[in-house]
Amino acid sequence: MLGHMMRSFRASLNTEGDVELSQYLAGWRELVRFLTPLGSIFAFATSEASAKVTALEALVHGPQAAHYTSLGTMVAWERPEIAPPPSAKASGSVTMLLLHRALRWSQLCLHRVATGMLGGPDAGVQCSDAYGTALAPHHTWLVRQAVHLAFLAFPSRGRLLQLMCPGARETEARAALARAAGTLEDVYNRTQGLLAERGLLELA
Repeated sequence: MLGHMMRSFRASLNTEGDVELSQYLAGWRELVRFLTPLGSIFAFATSEASAKVTALEALVHGPQAAHYTSLGTMVAWERPEIAPPPSAKASGSVTMLLLHRALRWSQLCLHRVATGMLGGPDAGVQCSDAYGTALAPHHTWLVRQAVHLAFLAFPSRGRLLQLMCPGARETEARAALARAAGTLEDVYNRTQGLLAERGLLELA
């Protein structure tokens, strides 16, 4: 599953410096499948992400599909001076920004589960800190409280490694997660740069 996810996300990084939406969304589908069984906090995050992926897929395969081939073409089409803006809820640019933030949290979690050392903070603390960095500033107080409660049932690092990479030795699991986290970071950095260039990081 990690291999499928990384291949799709890597394929989304085209040679023109853009992000291909169909491959990006395929990567997200695999990421959702990977994270959902890992506990209530991941199920909470992935259910939200899955709805956003579905919304973007409807645009990628909809009547205006030619304008939704990549992040760049989507943003150009949705700019008010180019085309009448869709409603905020239907905007592909807004949906992409929300997925982008969730990708950062996912990437930070995988990285910290992979690299955390014995005697250091446990995985729950590290992933909670990652949530505070990537998502909490954009959530309401009620959502933050719900997430805090979900973290109380967070699996241990050892259990997460078993769930994420069944049958693998700890060193193998850590290496696989570190590679996956690196791929997600590459996609995040590309998307972050494109959104920043267009002044869209505070769109929602």
